[in-house]
Amino acid sequence: MRNSDRLPPRELPKRRSGRHRNPLSFDDWFGTPTLIMAVPGAAEQARGVDGESIGARMADLVRAYRPEVTIRHGHLAGDEETLAEALAGLQGDGERPLTGVVVPLVTAPHTGVSAAIDAAVRASGADVRVSEGLGPHPMLAEVLHLRLAESGYVRADRMRLISVVARDTGMADGVVVGAVGGEAAVAAAGVTAVLLAARLGLTVLPADLEDEAALELAIGQLRQGGCHRPVIAPSALGPELHADLSAMAERFGARLGAPLGADGLLGKIAALRYAEILNSLGVEQPPTADQLPAPVGSRHRPEA
Repeated sequence: MRNSDRLPPRELPKRRSGRHRNPLSFDDWFGTPTLIMAVPGAAEQARGVDGESIGARMADLVRAYRPEVTIRHGHLAGDEETLAEALAGLQGDGERPLTGVVVPLVTAPHTGVSAAIDAAVRASGADVRVSEGLGPHPMLAEVLHLRLAESGYVRADRMRLISVVARDTGMADGVVVGAVGGEAAVAAAGVTAVLLAARLGLTVLPADLEDEAALELAIGQLRQGGCHRPVIAPSALGPELHADLSAMAERFGARLGAPLGADGLLGKIAALRYAEILNSLGVEQPPTADQLPAPVGSRHRPEA
């Protein structure tokens, strides 16, 4: 008979593996490699109105998911707070598979950013791996939705595929997801555009913000479909934007949404990219047939 005065023995939770494993987890033998965020542009371009760099704000957000990891940030241009400085002291020690993971703060593949990161890593001699950028990722559509809602261009809640009449003439009836970085970035923005259209119940098209003709074509397609209040939503954190988007949007009769900036969801994606690199290095090979234990039971009894 169980003694009611004693608590039952505590059972430690079992580590989940396979497809249901926590994507933010990684094997203990790696230690905690430094997470370095590569910020496009110079430090002056990445500063907000408060004077703080978007890299520093993102570091604080990522630290909520990876409090045990040293987090740095460095800019890809200029002479202040450079990526080369952030990579200092990360040469390999021969004891760990790597000393750091570089996460580019871009929402899509960006040829210029990738080339600048590779050059900085080679020059520093750091033993690091470079992850994918923050996109494409389903959470980008949610962040774009939040920025548009903060500007009053769309509803804050999801429409869930129900036709809802706009509450006033200031709300958008069509959106262009603006990409920066070339053809691969536009393709990634197309994925985000599909997800954003499902959230808003509006027509959403991707376009290259660095190609004025492509942007004009996308807005023209929206107008042909009956759109009278188009909005350009930059799928970029901000420092990688160089064109005068306000003047361009005004010229095409569209309004301009705010860039993504530093956001908690983007911080979570950055933490996921970090964990993906570590998990990719720790994948265990399945055992061979010779390494498996011999089967037991009458069905598997060796023949005499």
